[in-house]
Amino acid sequence: MRQAAAMLPPMKILPALLALGSLVVVSAPAVAASAGPRFYGDPPDDHHPWAVHDGNRPQPKTVVPGTFSTPDKPGKPPSDAIILFDGTDLSKWQTSKGEPAKWRVVDGVMEVVPGSGEIQTKAQFGDCQLHVEWAAPKEVKGDSQGRGNSGIFLCGGLEIQVLDSYNNLTYADGHAGAYYGINPPMALALNPPGEFQVYDIVFRRPVYKNGQVLDPGYVTVFVNGVLVQDHTPLEGPGGHMGRTKPGPFPEKGPLRLQDHGNPMRFRNIWYRELPRRAVEGGTDGYLTQEATMAKRKEIAASIREDAARLRNPANPMPEMQRLLESLVYEKDATAYQKAEQMGNQYVASVKALPADKLAAKRDEVKGLNDVYRYLARWKIIPADYAPKVAVEALIKEQGWDKKK
Repeated sequence: MRQAAAMLPPMKILPALLALGSLVVVSAPAVAASAGPRFYGDPPDDHHPWAVHDGNRPQPKTVVPGTFSTPDKPGKPPSDAIILFDGTDLSKWQTSKGEPAKWRVVDGVMEVVPGSGEIQTKAQFGDCQLHVEWAAPKEVKGDSQGRGNSGIFLCGGLEIQVLDSYNNLTYADGHAGAYYGINPPMALALNPPGEFQVYDIVFRRPVYKNGQVLDPGYVTVFVNGVLVQDHTPLEGPGGHMGRTKPGPFPEKGPLRLQDHGNPMRFRNIWYRELPRRAVEGGTDGYLTQEATMAKRKEIAASIREDAARLRNPANPMPEMQRLLESLVYEKDATAYQKAEQMGNQYVASVKALPADKLAAKRDEVKGLNDVYRYLARWKIIPADYAPKVAVEALIKEQGWDKKK
């Protein structure tokens, strides 16, 4: 974890900024609760609406991790997983015609009834982290594609191959973990027949706008913890014999499991929805200039609202700090003028204090000076900004700039 160069060494500037930041309670829903120092990392730019180490940036959600599966027992899904099959019944599944699923559940495991046809989820979803566990029959019958065959079809029909590839020769792009017909797995990391295999799939559908590709979409696959598809770009759904081409996918679709004539078993099926990418309106990552500016404007407005809630003539620092902070995201003339006026009034009030009370303001004044230096460094305020000049003069007059 590298620290960017700053005007003051980070360990010296941080306590003062934290002292100022501790005065702020952020209550606007669009802005996260204070989670770090303000006026610290590089500010937002044309493609990033957040500053580096931005204390206003929303916190990641908390997820209670699940547990890993063993050959005899499925693991526990993470707390935010949407369960598709937990070993109880097939109530969340149906045929492609909307009829009750014709597979069976035995001892907590879903089993293909050969010839009954594929099944699919009633729920529809798009970008996801998908977890599926499957097992081929212990008794080996057939070879190549005729042995322990099924398939996992995601939104848009993209197939990740299910096959008993354990000591089983077949075409490379048809092995277990293949993006079927398009990209072979990088390794065959399978347990022997009869034992459960664990697939973890990260799927991002293609994103198009006005016929132009914004994101080709990708699929990443782990088989028993081994990476076999590494952010593989999508080239259509894939398929048997024919070559598919890149193109749009639907936003959502069901998960389908194939009946290929083998009594395959499945257990512990769940997924987690993934957040939107920048090209879909997400606010993390490298955004377009238009999206960045819109988000920065939104953040600034929320901070200004918070400043208004913090208004307290007896203690103007929290409101003033938030107004100054809003300028990092948007140069609003009204906020600029008010922060400047408050800064001038603050310096005048501090200078009017008796000596003992003035001394008690030392750290607060020096913290404000660090804020002004940050804003001037990034040309958010000019170097001759009146409150900044006044604060620097006060510090020098009191000898607070001298090392002890």
